[in-house]
Amino acid sequence: MKGYKKRIIDGLLAKKLQAKGAVLIEGPKWCGKTTSAEEMAASKILLSKPDTREQFTNLLEIDTDTALTGNTPMLIDEWQTVPKLWDAVRYTVDHRHKMGQFILTGSAVPDKTTEKERQHSGTGRFAWLTMRPMTLFESGESNGSVSLEQLFSTPKKILEKNHLNLQDIVFLICRGGWPMAVGLPEEAALEQAFDYYDAVTKEDITRVDGIKRTSEKVQRLMRAYARHQGMQSPVTTLRDDLQANETTKLDEDTISSYLEALRKIFVVEDMPAWNPNLRSKTAIRTTDTRYFVDPSIATAALGLGPKDLMNDLKATGMLFETLCIRDLRVFAEALNGSVYHYRDKNGLECDAVVHLRNGQYALVEIKLGGQSLIQDGAKTLNALENLIDDSRMNTPAFKMILTATGDFAYRRPEDGIYVVPVGCLRP
Repeated sequence: MKGYKKRIIDGLLAKKLQAKGAVLIEGPKWCGKTTSAEEMAASKILLSKPDTREQFTNLLEIDTDTALTGNTPMLIDEWQTVPKLWDAVRYTVDHRHKMGQFILTGSAVPDKTTEKERQHSGTGRFAWLTMRPMTLFESGESNGSVSLEQLFSTPKKILEKNHLNLQDIVFLICRGGWPMAVGLPEEAALEQAFDYYDAVTKEDITRVDGIKRTSEKVQRLMRAYARHQGMQSPVTTLRDDLQANETTKLDEDTISSYLEALRKIFVVEDMPAWNPNLRSKTAIRTTDTRYFVDPSIATAALGLGPKDLMNDLKATGMLFETLCIRDLRVFAEALNGSVYHYRDKNGLECDAVVHLRNGQYALVEIKLGGQSLIQDGAKTLNALENLIDDSRMNTPAFKMILTATGDFAYRRPEDGIYVVPVGCLRP
């Protein structure tokens, strides 16, 4: 595709197609799923077009083999809009006995089909990939001078130049990682997140499961959720926030229902807790941490722009964390890893734990920058490392403070902690 900018998920998709009959790519709308899949596909069926969807549904009812005939891999976009398609693809994969037959893309989990049911029926046939908005490395803002993968081999010394300042970061928080926003003039780029927010609250939130939800209530809940980025806030806390800051009151069941709908369309992506082996019997908090899939959703929900964030560094720090978690999730997935959060009953908290399939893990604190905040982050990382029982699990491969500002990425000589501006990071 002319002008296509390669994404990290492209390499993962190529590997999955070699190992499975079908690959399902899920993620929020507008993040680039169809574009990436089209790069790999030899034929395609775009079910987002109503007339195509109607014709394909009728043909699938009459003759499955004919409906799914085409050069492989065949892309089927917005597959969840045709309920019988999952079983048809599964049946076809079983009978062809070949890898790389189908790429399915979807921006919503289908109603009445739980993820566990789909994964059970797709075992051995399907591979799953989650696509998120672009990282700073993918959009070209990060210079990529520091590799997350290489840090796992614990280099003794790094010294790389960072080119982003705080003004750059606040703009990138508000712009987000939406591919259509990258490269646009500033005002037009910032508008994309507001358009996404409007589409979610006025249309997508109801279309996902057919349940009518009031746009105004969704907007107010998303504002409350935006105020709790990076926090382990239960539904009761979100309810209290709504009562204190909004005119709309929602009960706990309604809030849970709305949040589940937002998860189904990949607007929110909460982060699970990490449960390491510790020297003491410290109780670990297991509540998920609240995050939007992209920080620009939070700024759009709150009606904030770059100037607002420059005048409120506390809010900037909270939303910068959401940006970093987005990028770390994409990078970790490329390394066969996942990202978790740690917090215990004593209040010790680590923003991110990048855990790889091979058992290696890294402890990460996220700070805007400046020596005092970096020192606070180092204190937290060292305290957590000292709690880990190294007779029962590995010690961390490395510790890192991920910053918004700073002239260089470097390794602290006193404790070996890497201080890395996010504008230097790549997988």
